[in-house]
Amino acid sequence: MTDDPALRAVSATSLVREEWFLGVSVATSFVFLAFQEQLFGQLSDPLWFTVVFGWLFAVVLGSALSVVRHADHLAERLKEPYGTLILTLAITSIEVMAISAVMLHGENNPTLARDTLFAVVMIILNGMVGLSLLLGAWRRPEQQHNLQGANAYLGVIVPLATLSLVMPTFLADPDGQHPSAPRQLILGVILVGLYVTFLFLQAGRHRDYFADDSSPHEQHGGERVPRHGQVWPHAILLVAYMGPVVFLVEQLARPIDYIIETLHAPTAFGGVVMAILVATPEAISAVRASIANNLQRSVNIFLGSVLSTIGLTVPAMLVISRLYGHPVTLGLEHGDLVMLLLTLAVSIITFASGRTHLMQGAVHLVLFLAYVLLIFQQ
Repeated sequence: MTDDPALRAVSATSLVREEWFLGVSVATSFVFLAFQEQLFGQLSDPLWFTVVFGWLFAVVLGSALSVVRHADHLAERLKEPYGTLILTLAITSIEVMAISAVMLHGENNPTLARDTLFAVVMIILNGMVGLSLLLGAWRRPEQQHNLQGANAYLGVIVPLATLSLVMPTFLADPDGQHPSAPRQLILGVILVGLYVTFLFLQAGRHRDYFADDSSPHEQHGGERVPRHGQVWPHAILLVAYMGPVVFLVEQLARPIDYIIETLHAPTAFGGVVMAILVATPEAISAVRASIANNLQRSVNIFLGSVLSTIGLTVPAMLVISRLYGHPVTLGLEHGDLVMLLLTLAVSIITFASGRTHLMQGAVHLVLFLAYVLLIFQQ
């Protein structure tokens, strides 16, 4: 750290230039805090509704992208798997806050958590995976990843997804698919327990499963110990960007509820909006890594994101359901149930060899297109 005032001024100017969006996020929070009634009082006007919804969505998404940017900086310094773990936990926290805000605002929407969870899984395992594999393989015949790491992810994702989204369909209470209190407790304990066990494996004795075993840079180039001054600024700014999101996602819940309750949009709309909000930042990061021929980083991002979404979001929603008396429906039905099982099966096949190619990306994108078409059929 230099004591030269001129250098400190240049550093401060550079920081302001790079982190200007934090000011936008904070200013937006103050505006909506001070003028809530005026801003939300004219949602019946289509133009005004578009302005308010677009404004909130853009600021929350921009803040989430900034979270990803600082998580990527931390990933470069801390190396895998810690960098990706920070990213997935940060985005999952935003997801839990967003779903909670919409779930507790307005009329009860018992399928919101399920729809959001399903949308996240479809967007990531089909849209994000397909785009990453397709673009990554565009200029090279194959890309490689650590087979043991992918197997570890999928070995936990498959049972958790089945227990969360498939099993409740066949264990419904007489009055619907809302899990009873004992079942909620058991499901929550299983999800959290398996996820925590996986974290011990990922960050402990088997952390080499989640590094690129074909790249000497991953193995040896990251042995430089980062200075705390390089890590803490990004950690602080990551938390700073997440702060306004807590408030703004609650404001975003109001126009979403207006669309569902007043304009009678499909109830899955809220889940899709939340899923886009939380999946887009990670999708950008995963696609960039794949294009740079760092498929292992992409695998860690999209499989880690699905795992943290299921392992943490569902227990959080069950706790909120019990505390606030908002029942949740978890079991998928009809075409959605088939799409989930098909996606899990194809994902197992895709990552079964440690090598990926263009055709696999195309298959996942076709499944994503089928999911989008099913939304409009409901």
